[in-house]
Amino acid sequence: MSQSIRRRTGQASDRRGAALMLHKLPPASELIGDRGYDSGRFRAELAARGIAPCIPSTRRRKLPIPHDTALYRQRHRIEIMFGRLKDWRRIAMRYDRCAHTFFSAITLAATVIFWLGQ
Repeated sequence: MSQSIRRRTGQASDRRGAALMLHKLPPASELIGDRGYDSGRFRAELAARGIAPCIPSTRRRKLPIPHDTALYRQRHRIEIMFGRLKDWRRIAMRYDRCAHTFFSAITLAATVIFWLGQ
């Protein structure tokens, strides 16, 4: 395997994983995402599910697609929550190899963070 191929696989966007998880999303009217999720295919999948994407266009896009800037500003709440979860060393370092156990640790940490009102 050439070195350039290895680099590309390590730099894959999160939109691939998001597209795989799209069918497991609860019903929603809007989805907030950053520029990494801007692709025609992902937007089409969201539209097929009746979800309005709030995703700013990448700079490469010739015709930018408008998005709700007021709603997009609320994305910081999600980023703050991920930051608080990463304060838990077990989650940040991903000590649990089993996905079920890892999800349980995330659930426990999120519950404690919510309960403490951080």
